[in-house]
Amino acid sequence: MDEDELRDGLQEAGLSQYEADAYLAVLERGTAPAVKIAEQTSIPKSRIYDVLEDLEQDDYVETFEQDSALSARPRDPAEVMSNLQRRANRLATTAEAIEDRWERPEISGHKISIVKRFDSVVEQFRVAAADATNRIQIAVSPSQFETVRPTLADAVDRGVFVKLCVTTGLEDLHVVDDMSFEDVATEVRHRTLPAPFTALVDRSHTFFSSQSHPTDQYGIIIDDLTLTYVFHWYFQGALWGTWPHVYDSVAEGTKLEYVDVRECVQDIAPIINDGTTIPATVRGFDVQTGEDVTLSGEITEIISAAPPNDDGSLTLTQLAGQATIVLKSDEREYGVGGRGSTLEDVEATRVVLDEPDSWTEEVN
Repeated sequence: MDEDELRDGLQEAGLSQYEADAYLAVLERGTAPAVKIAEQTSIPKSRIYDVLEDLEQDDYVETFEQDSALSARPRDPAEVMSNLQRRANRLATTAEAIEDRWERPEISGHKISIVKRFDSVVEQFRVAAADATNRIQIAVSPSQFETVRPTLADAVDRGVFVKLCVTTGLEDLHVVDDMSFEDVATEVRHRTLPAPFTALVDRSHTFFSSQSHPTDQYGIIIDDLTLTYVFHWYFQGALWGTWPHVYDSVAEGTKLEYVDVRECVQDIAPIINDGTTIPATVRGFDVQTGEDVTLSGEITEIISAAPPNDDGSLTLTQLAGQATIVLKSDEREYGVGGRGSTLEDVEATRVVLDEPDSWTEEVN
């Protein structure tokens, strides 16, 4: 390191220009009168005494009287080097903390965070998924699936519904055939087009990462009910509804538990519209008060914005508006809706149907 670089380093360590010049002069000469140090460094003679006093207070030099004149000599540099090393370590730690906050922002306190690394999105997804209580919707490539597999397995083990969409290009169509989904997903569909990493946790957390081009990579982390609802419809329309099933944890028989009211309505609409009542339990919360609600009774009617088809069925498009389950409980009828309910009494988070042998067909 040349003298100019050394001087710059001392100034970055907190010395003024005059202090750095004086300290280098003392190091070079060993011991020198203050006047000679001023002459060597072009420090004004009126300032040299204050400069040496400041250096002495910081343990860089020691001053003493010699021949009735103030002189200075360098102190053992061990303490100086130790201070410089501590400062360097502190700066390095600060730099790492700044990078960490930039790359991996905390979810709390932010509605939308933009990150530059895919790893940051996955890490925050894992944190949110560990606290999931109801549902995870996620679209991943086969390699991304292996990355989040332990997280999904833990969620399924806790009773969380996991709707998994595996996305591949046409050249990787058969990769899915060799993948195992038991105990890591409730339902799996295969999209034969690549798609961004997309994950929704319960009702309010969204994790999205575009990796379409090496120079156009970014991630979005959202902690907001309304914005997550927008991504819910993106997931339903682009990543789920039109793609074929490749796995369902309900291997045979009728599905009896739902976390999506519209999906439940689609399945049971032909049965209800044919005059059958289905005993069920609904868990959710009161639309007006926000209080938790659990109701048990019978589903007697389906109300939709569009009339059902001739066979009583309803498509996702017909359910894009109102999709209400009418549940009769304790001699009262409750309107039960899904995400974003406004017309109903209860916004459901789970609908559990009784076994089919308890369903009652209307007798004409």
